[in-house]
Amino acid sequence: MAISDIQEYAHLTEADIEALGAELDAIRRDVEDSRGERDARYVQRTIAFQRSLMVAGRAVLFASKKRPAWLLGTALLGAGKIIENMELGHNVIHGQWDWMNDPEIHSSNWEWDNTCPSSGWKHSHNFTHHKYTNIVGLDNDVGYGILRITRDQEWHPKYVAQPLVNALLATFFEWGVALHHLETDKLRTGEVKWEDKREMAVDVVRKIGKQVGKDYVLFPLLTGPAWKSTLTANVVANLIRNYWSYAVIFCGHFPDGAEKFTLEEYETESQPEWYLRQMLGSANFEAGNTLAFMSGNLCYQIEHHLFPDLPSNRYAEIAPRIRQLCDKYDLPYTTGSLAHQYGQTLRTILKLSLPNRLLSATSDNAPETSSELKFRIRGGIKEVFGVDPATGRRRGLKTALGMLKEHTPVRSA
Repeated sequence: MAISDIQEYAHLTEADIEALGAELDAIRRDVEDSRGERDARYVQRTIAFQRSLMVAGRAVLFASKKRPAWLLGTALLGAGKIIENMELGHNVIHGQWDWMNDPEIHSSNWEWDNTCPSSGWKHSHNFTHHKYTNIVGLDNDVGYGILRITRDQEWHPKYVAQPLVNALLATFFEWGVALHHLETDKLRTGEVKWEDKREMAVDVVRKIGKQVGKDYVLFPLLTGPAWKSTLTANVVANLIRNYWSYAVIFCGHFPDGAEKFTLEEYETESQPEWYLRQMLGSANFEAGNTLAFMSGNLCYQIEHHLFPDLPSNRYAEIAPRIRQLCDKYDLPYTTGSLAHQYGQTLRTILKLSLPNRLLSATSDNAPETSSELKFRIRGGIKEVFGVDPATGRRRGLKTALGMLKEHTPVRSA
């Protein structure tokens, strides 16, 4: 089962969690108090750079009958679409730049280059996902209604096709985002009625029409004789954006160590425990400046989940402070290379296409699914609560996990 008692799982006392929450509040205040000209300059330059890429790409595609021009134009469009979706659209819609009071860069006005309307994304992502992060049954991003990524999701024969479904989701990711907003999985089961989604569906269809008209009709026609090669360039640019967005998002949510939680845990949750859930339910990947920028700084997914409305360009400076807190409270800071994080994610997707009876690890102690019960069933591990009298260091989850691994080897399948 997923985690139902985050305090027990984290091996922290109530006082520890309260103190952790206070220190995270202090980090938020520090960033809010220091926002200013350099942050505004950053987002303004990002917008100018992104728009320059798009204009240059569109201009080059007038010569797209020639292969070098097609390749260059496609690359420019693909990069521009990635930056618009990741570093601009996603972050602006989160309200990260609302403090500037600039109507052009405000969450209430920004409409992004995606088939899902920004208004719908605010609900399905900003509210549902970020409030209920990784709570099985509340967070629709736990498998997106089509993938089984924790053993808490009951297995059905349809999951045998999960590897293919995953590949299709990556390919058509922006369309998946739009359908996810409509909760099509709940519509199929009757949990949600079409009448309840009619207005939302109209918005999605309208937005799809605009996106299709722009990318696959208007811009190809503007290039005249090169319309066919421009059309294929636009298709490939959208595919580039889809694959990259998919990879970044999956690597932030589904590697080992990005834990899942039960409704029982959420019902008694305090604000400090919400912070703790974000820390334990998210994963980072290692990136330099360029990779961080192209990921919308979502290589810092832990920091983003803690502070989703703080400017993304600040996550790099926040990250060392979060690492220090993890060390102080003996908590894991889940990170790894992009390839490593996606490798673990893909392994989980492939593995959980099978029923639990064909898997060797338990539902409480598998790489992708953990709960506090794994400490109870081993016996003695729970005693690492508190401060080590020999070193004076706080003993928490990292120590408990280390003891469990050292004294009770667990099969990884």
